[in-house]
Amino acid sequence: MYIQKNRPTVLKKIKKSEIAEKIKKERKKFTDKTVSVEQKKKQFNTLIIPAINSVHDEFQDQYEEIAQNLENSEYKEKILELKKYYKVESNEELLMALKPHPVSISIAQAAMESAWAKSRFFVEANNLYGIWSFNKNEPRIAAVQQRGSTTIWLKKYSDIKDSIRDYYKTLARSYAYKEFRELKMHTNDPYMLIEKLDNYSEIGEKYAENLSEIIRYNKFYLYDR
Repeated sequence: MYIQKNRPTVLKKIKKSEIAEKIKKERKKFTDKTVSVEQKKKQFNTLIIPAINSVHDEFQDQYEEIAQNLENSEYKEKILELKKYYKVESNEELLMALKPHPVSISIAQAAMESAWAKSRFFVEANNLYGIWSFNKNEPRIAAVQQRGSTTIWLKKYSDIKDSIRDYYKTLARSYAYKEFRELKMHTNDPYMLIEKLDNYSEIGEKYAENLSEIIRYNKFYLYDR
């Protein structure tokens, strides 16, 4: 049976200017080719994990707020707006969309999709999760590879947290992750949940195996509540 473990204490909030300066310094380290794999991972953990924890807490707070006020008339308009945004009709579906999944999964996917924050998409566009863009009017960058004669575009974000927020919303809205949303209402076991993320990558079932290995080897499960 999966046992949830206490997550390490989240870093105390600091001023935005200090966060920006910290991120700037950490980014410079990623360009240093003399840094070892373990150092790269340590830098990733220092820069990315606090941001993921912070965004996860934002979604967790919203989930709890809505769950406690589903019958509150003062929340009627807000709930209707959320249902429209997440493309759901029932309260049950809304809670499925709003509940954030375990942090370990978010960290492992960020590590895999951004090559431990070394990918061009992350460095140039703050895109941690390789999320595509289909809107020519939004900030984005072109991928090097193409699909036939079609250019692949990836979203460009103003900062890391915006990328993380969009990732959570993508999993909360897309029909491809309906089973994932349903399952996370019954378990917080990351190893069970990642089995429902095969649609996230073209490698299919192998994707879950890779995520599982990353979570176990790097002990990312320690960040789950």
